[in-house]
Amino acid sequence: MPIAVDIDVMLARRKMSVGELADRVGITPANLAVLKNGRAKAVRFATLDALCEVLECQPGDLLRWEAEDAEDG
Repeated sequence: MPIAVDIDVMLARRKMSVGELADRVGITPANLAVLKNGRAKAVRFATLDALCEVLECQPGDLLRWEAEDAEDG
């Protein structure tokens, strides 16, 4: 998928655990794992807002676009 999720980077910068982030954001650790591992199909703006507030960052610090390989054609 061309959208990469960098929640792990921000967790490391803030020296915060996945469990602590999940508690502070108000989502389950399992749902946070789905999001941070790039397996989520969507993210609610309310969740993105809470992540940015807790991690003191911008949405672009958590999500970035990557071009897909051009080898398929």
